[in-house]
Amino acid sequence: MEARAEKTHGCGTICLKYLLLLFNILFWLAGGSVLAVGVWTLVEKSDYISLLNSSLYSASAYILIVAGVIVIVTGIIGCCATLKEMKSLLIAYLCLLLCVFLLEVIAGVLAYITYQECFPLCYQLNEELRQNLKMTMQQKYQQPGEESVTQAVDKLQQEFKCCGSHNYSDWTGSVWLQVNENLVPDSCCKTPIELCGRRDHPSNIYKVEGGCIMKLEEFILSQLYILGAVAIGIAFLQLVGMMLTCCLYRNLEEEHQ
Repeated sequence: MEARAEKTHGCGTICLKYLLLLFNILFWLAGGSVLAVGVWTLVEKSDYISLLNSSLYSASAYILIVAGVIVIVTGIIGCCATLKEMKSLLIAYLCLLLCVFLLEVIAGVLAYITYQECFPLCYQLNEELRQNLKMTMQQKYQQPGEESVTQAVDKLQQEFKCCGSHNYSDWTGSVWLQVNENLVPDSCCKTPIELCGRRDHPSNIYKVEGGCIMKLEEFILSQLYILGAVAIGIAFLQLVGMMLTCCLYRNLEEEHQ
């Protein structure tokens, strides 16, 4: 254990300690919020993962969870370093803040660049996702052992107010349609009731241009944009923490001389 200074701390050091404690409490709360959003995203929207056959959505949720845990741990270390006034722990905390800061800036910039460039460059990805979603709908909807896919498709069409991967005609070649009187699933209806899918008139079902894949892609891109914004926001918050830590370390160093 490092020796504690016997003389009373100056007003500047005391203020810095309280400011750094306040910062770490806010930082810890921010980490908890990010963690909660990541868990909520993974739990509430996990049905879509099986439809996309893509790791992009789940990866963004796991990144949020990992980032939240790292921020929480960093905040706890910061509180301990501030309360115990251990210079070695303050240095470790500063290094950890710097590493996380650099990682978050990189992650945020990459997420923002991907978001900006995806619209003109993601035609191939869009086609791949569209074909995967169309094939899943046509071959697995309401088939034995595919209850989770059926539930996910119904939830997708109702939540995003769409019908089919590209449009309602995607259901024409489905296995489900061969043994069903409906033209589209009841979840395509604006007012979903039993057998409402027998009519595919625009007044009855959703005929969104671009279909569910467009709605789903927009949702994923918005999540990616939020991820980048959160990463950059927390990174700038860490700048404040690093400055306060440096000032506190310098004051403690001067008082211990």
